[in-house]
Amino acid sequence: MAHYSFIPQGVCSQRIDFDIEEGKLHNVVFTKGCPGNLKAIPKLVEGADAKWVADTLRGNTCGDKPTSCADQFANAIDQALQ
Repeated sequence: MAHYSFIPQGVCSQRIDFDIEEGKLHNVVFTKGCPGNLKAIPKLVEGADAKWVADTLRGNTCGDKPTSCADQFANAIDQALQ
């Protein structure tokens, strides 16, 4: 299992940690940010295909920001899969 840490840009969350094993996401943790949303995402994606999650979350925005914590998570997954 490979562990990744990502510093998101332009959002409230300060860090995203996650593991990928055999293409599946595990142990996703967002540090800071909107607690309700950022507790829900890890529950929804636990064991899910990493590429599918990135494709699904990519492009989501938050309010008037051009990105969101979910979009930043997609970026983090993309980097991890390279």
